[in-house]
Amino acid sequence: MARMRITADRLVVRLSWWEKAAARRWRVSVPLSAVRRVVVEPDWWRALRGCRAGGVEIPGVACAGERRHQAGRDFVAVRPGRPVVCAELWQGSAFLLLAVSARDVRRAEDVAAALRRAAPRLDTSTPCRQPLPVPEESEQPVEPQGSEGPPSPDAP
Repeated sequence: MARMRITADRLVVRLSWWEKAAARRWRVSVPLSAVRRVVVEPDWWRALRGCRAGGVEIPGVACAGERRHQAGRDFVAVRPGRPVVCAELWQGSAFLLLAVSARDVRRAEDVAAALRRAAPRLDTSTPCRQPLPVPEESEQPVEPQGSEGPPSPDAP
């Protein structure tokens, strides 16, 4: 099972042997200054955003590897039925989210608390994870087909 470790200035995700093979990486490492927000998700599926872009996703068993979405990339190593420590990262980092399952809620909360103490640039504006940004909409209004607007008073 993957584990989050805090070194002097980095957050390191160490993977188990099968996760290394599935994700095609042996670890993920980011500076602690890149950590924006830390949240424990009680439901593992809430940590998954976007589509699998590398790694393995076995429904009901595990998901390990990269996921891509409109805002960027996430790295996940999650298992069903276990809480997930989610570390949101600032824009410009290799990933926007690191999500790793913990054995139980107590361990997940302990890891999250340690990470909150160690990260120097936390965004404390809200304790919740932020939704993905919506792609910008066109500024030109779109008229429904078959509608030409209200009839003019000169129309027969």
